[in-house]
Amino acid sequence: MSTFYAWVVPAYTSGSPVDHTWVTTYDSRRNPYPDIAAVINAGEANWYCWGSFHPHGGTPGNADGYIGSKSGVRKIADCLVLPNADCNASAAARGTIFTYGIDGVCHQLANQVLYATAAAASPPLTVKSARGYSVSTFLYGTYGLQHAAWQSKLQTCAGVKPMTVIPSGAEERMDKMPDDFEDHAREVLADKPELLSRLLSLRTEVHAFAAQKMPGFYPPDAAFLNARNQHLLDQAAALLGPEDFRNVFGIEPGERIDLVDPTIQRTPEE
Repeated sequence: MSTFYAWVVPAYTSGSPVDHTWVTTYDSRRNPYPDIAAVINAGEANWYCWGSFHPHGGTPGNADGYIGSKSGVRKIADCLVLPNADCNASAAARGTIFTYGIDGVCHQLANQVLYATAAAASPPLTVKSARGYSVSTFLYGTYGLQHAAWQSKLQTCAGVKPMTVIPSGAEERMDKMPDDFEDHAREVLADKPELLSRLLSLRTEVHAFAAQKMPGFYPPDAAFLNARNQHLLDQAAALLGPEDFRNVFGIEPGERIDLVDPTIQRTPEE
């Protein structure tokens, strides 16, 4: 067993209201390795999660950037997502977030690594404390939009049996697969079941739309994806109204929130 640590820094600009997340097998508060070579030499692992190497975390209000840790199986994590490798250079380091901004972003990839912390008596650790997480999981889910590929990975790496997609009210979800957005929305809108049902139905439509293959040889750029995501988020704001939107998403209606980092290369999976 290994201990997995989840970290955050502001996503690609110091003033961003969204956090970039990544995972390590070491506590960077005690061992701030200066580079990936030092990590490898120490026999440790750093999952970049569609980002760059960070010796330590830190955001406004969270000086060290630590957002959680849990014991898990290193062998499973290594199989799900290759550690100590740049996602732009290594397909295996992408898990099933094959195309950044299309299949998911750093939150979903970090969660894929952290699935190795799942235990019979407790769900896996996720990066749900990261800023922007409710927006991210509304758009991309907890583990990204490549559901079939993710199930295949889980079966290969962790022996998890394929999960059945079953109707649940107006929406569809993977039975038993952790869904942080749905859990959060159910808690916030517990006294408004009809509104909750409409929100989850909208989310299913959002996922279906976001998973559509875009025309052309290359993925759309970050500006397009961020504008598309903002439009989908605005649909939720129109449905919920200001107070419920604020309570579900943690931001103001109409506030611009760019999840997709324009500096990250998005190469389509061969």
